[in-house]
Amino acid sequence: MICEAPVRYRADITAGSLKVAESRVIADLLLKQADDDVWKSALHEENVLQTRSPRTADLFALLIRGRLETMTSDLWKLVKDGNSTIATHACLAAAVKHSALLADFLSLVVREQYRIFADKLTYQMWDDFIADCQNRDAELPEWSESTIKRLRSSVFQILQQAGYIDSTKSLRL
Repeated sequence: MICEAPVRYRADITAGSLKVAESRVIADLLLKQADDDVWKSALHEENVLQTRSPRTADLFALLIRGRLETMTSDLWKLVKDGNSTIATHACLAAAVKHSALLADFLSLVVREQYRIFADKLTYQMWDDFIADCQNRDAELPEWSESTIKRLRSSVFQILQQAGYIDSTKSLRL
């Protein structure tokens, strides 16, 4: 039997940035230990995530639940009940734990820019990082240029929401 190693880098982060408001809803469902019927009703009939379609609700719920389930119920409480800053940072912690791509970009690129007192990030830094990821992970799928751009957009939105950069336009640290 051949045991395949899991792919280190996934593109699922393109489904959304931190989505703090939606994460509060999902954290509440997790804290209530909602069963499958309650989840389906909340997402599809009540439209608790305020999406345009059930498919989008399922996509967001899958991403957010996956992120939050990497953490304990103590963090879920912070997401659900914390003020904006606390909830945002709790969502960031879950997103970093869930996504090796985000974690490594923060660790390898953003941290280095802070260390050298750089004033901003660049798109070229993202492109170089993706090339390095392909060298680190031989199993990394060949992402299209549009997927790489969507990944960059999601990661930079997360950095902006978490306060690492002032905007996704300037990329100023």
